[in-house]
Amino acid sequence: MDSFSTLIRTASHEQHAAARTSPFMSDLLGGRLGVDAYARYTEQLWFVYEALESAAGRLAADPVAGPFIRLELLRLPALERDLAHLRGPGWRAGLSALPATRAYAGRVRECAARWPAGYVAHHYTRYLGDLSGGQIIRDRAEKTWGFAKRGDGVRFYVFEGVSSPAAFKRGYRELLDGIRVDDLEKQRVAGECKRAFALNTAVFRALSEEFRLSA
Repeated sequence: MDSFSTLIRTASHEQHAAARTSPFMSDLLGGRLGVDAYARYTEQLWFVYEALESAAGRLAADPVAGPFIRLELLRLPALERDLAHLRGPGWRAGLSALPATRAYAGRVRECAARWPAGYVAHHYTRYLGDLSGGQIIRDRAEKTWGFAKRGDGVRFYVFEGVSSPAAFKRGYRELLDGIRVDDLEKQRVAGECKRAFALNTAVFRALSEEFRLSA
């Protein structure tokens, strides 16, 4: 029988591929969109991570979600530093969430409030993605827009407290394999992972439309 970490990875493979190959991200990483598109994307991330991390303290003692709450993963301070660099010191005044982003953040909040195992699904899809494909985004952003290596503008992707991303990801998957839920609940979590990727792809689609309309 496959491990739970394998189950959720394979269950969401199609949605993961769709997110990775979205036109917005392809254009962004290909240098066909400017730094304003990158900044707008970073703004959307702020809303999602605010939803994730505002619940972290409360869920730290939860038997299901608690083992996944790790201080070295928290991204909001780095996101806010990036936004100050990208948008200036008044970045909060211009911050706005796309409807797709509001839906995504809303689902994260709903899971955090009512379904800790569902929260884990969103935690997994975001943070392990940041430690994996997120590093490609960091590298391209540094080269395309001249950000200092691992500096302001890309700090969101720099995990200072994770000395070995590969080892950390292995440990995280071991936590998933030991998650304290039954088999039926594991299937529900796998389904929520698919939903998380779909919500993320909807944000990419909305960003693509926004920049197409403003072109």
